[in-house]
Amino acid sequence: MQSFDQDLTAFNTFGLRSRAAALWRYQAPSDLPGLSDAAAGFARVFVLGGGSNVVLAPSLDCLVVKVESRGIRVLEESDDGWVVEAQAGEVWHDFVAACVDRGWHGLENLALIPGTVGAAPVQNIGAYGVELEQRFHSALVWDLSQRRMLEMRPEDCLFSYRDSVFKRAAPGRWLIAAVRFRLSRHWRSVLDYPDLKKTFSDAVSSTSAAAPAPTPAPSPTPRQVFDAVCRIRRAKLPDPAVLGNAGSFFKNPVVSAQRYQALKQAWPGLVAYQQDDGGYKLAAGWMVEQTGWKGRRQGAVGVHERQALVLVNYGGADAGAVARLAGRIRADVAARFGVELEQEPVAVGG
Repeated sequence: MQSFDQDLTAFNTFGLRSRAAALWRYQAPSDLPGLSDAAAGFARVFVLGGGSNVVLAPSLDCLVVKVESRGIRVLEESDDGWVVEAQAGEVWHDFVAACVDRGWHGLENLALIPGTVGAAPVQNIGAYGVELEQRFHSALVWDLSQRRMLEMRPEDCLFSYRDSVFKRAAPGRWLIAAVRFRLSRHWRSVLDYPDLKKTFSDAVSSTSAAAPAPTPAPSPTPRQVFDAVCRIRRAKLPDPAVLGNAGSFFKNPVVSAQRYQALKQAWPGLVAYQQDDGGYKLAAGWMVEQTGWKGRRQGAVGVHERQALVLVNYGGADAGAVARLAGRIRADVAARFGVELEQEPVAVGG
């Protein structure tokens, strides 16, 4: 289960050159006591899922735990819905697809997000109008130092935008072993995101134009939402298997209504979304694009030609090259808009 001086290049979707002092491949709950024994011999532990939201330094002087456990089951079923449990090593998109196939609805908008189930609460992933915390029931979490399993509820996880207690706590304290989701039978589509709204309004318009006596179009099915999200993501985002990347590299910054109005006056084309608290979430990709970085390359790294939020590895890059490019982009956005961008992927080592 444990090996030393391991190459991690194939274990991160950015494809960055990296080596770990030691690697433990976690595959089942029965491994956990032995993992705690191994972890006691290292000053630091880093838990790695699908490697899709990390920037790994060239050398990691720590124990890296690669989560590879598998399994999906229904814990509870009622007239209202289901509580579904997935082991942490399940591929997130495959889990969402399995839920759609089995009629467990609610995760369709989160299709095709890279990574594992266990990593999803860490980042509090979200896309196309749905956040993980809205579907989260609980997580089974192994405390590596205290050698015990905890069940953590939403209030324990301190979820916020692309953040959770798992990101803020001491690195390597916890390993998420399984995640449970509450999925409702009373499903309603979430189509507020512009691309999704346009997809289904265009379908309605096409249907109405062809019909001699238009009738209200039915709401899309969960399968149709799932398929639409997959099409949109594939059209906009590069496949990490083809071009190394860590997904969206910068968080969308949230500003006050007053700050938004000032920016909107200076930049009438500013893209932003009002939040429940009255603030505004600014489209970081739009700001990066305005600085001229979209499609530009700096050595082995660059900004994707179709999505300005995504930094890509053209081959042979390391964390230093990524940091230099990201620093230049942040500086240009700050100079033009007075807004500080925050990196979304977790920087490990270095």
